[in-house]
Amino acid sequence: MDESKDSGPWWREPWPWLLMAGPALAIVGCVITIVLAFQNFSNQGITDGGVKQGLVVSKVESAPEQH
Repeated sequence: MDESKDSGPWWREPWPWLLMAGPALAIVGCVITIVLAFQNFSNQGITDGGVKQGLVVSKVESAPEQH
């Protein structure tokens, strides 16, 4: 006798939720990281000899300093 037991809708099972928890937490962590980066470091200056023009950052070749 082949008895198949219907366990109900998928959202009442724990395994789909457990499998979706990891990627969901990664997405939340990425969003928090992006928000913190824009809040704390968006106006930070470039100190390595670069020039920011719009969204492009380029390195400026300068003459050697004379003492």
